[in-house]
Amino acid sequence: MIQHIVLLKLKAGTTEEQKQALLEGLVALRREHKIAGIESVSGGDNNSPEGKTHGFDWGFVMTFVDAAARDAYLPHPEHVALGQTLLRPIADDVLVMDYAI
Repeated sequence: MIQHIVLLKLKAGTTEEQKQALLEGLVALRREHKIAGIESVSGGDNNSPEGKTHGFDWGFVMTFVDAAARDAYLPHPEHVALGQTLLRPIADDVLVMDYAI
């Protein structure tokens, strides 16, 4: 399996509704079987007390059945559309890290 971690530096003025819409859109990719191979999706506001966020204040984690499923997700039209309509309007910067579990 592949763990796909995405951290966002949100733009000033990003609303709770925008963050919720992004999370709901991500969850719908799995729940509505829009993209095969997604095992789980979760996300939310950073609440770490360590002070090491480097400005990344919201994030999500997706678990894929394997690297092939993750690789199919990346260029998938549903993923691309979600990025253009829900992520890019609220993110100043994005950090992605994937690893095998």
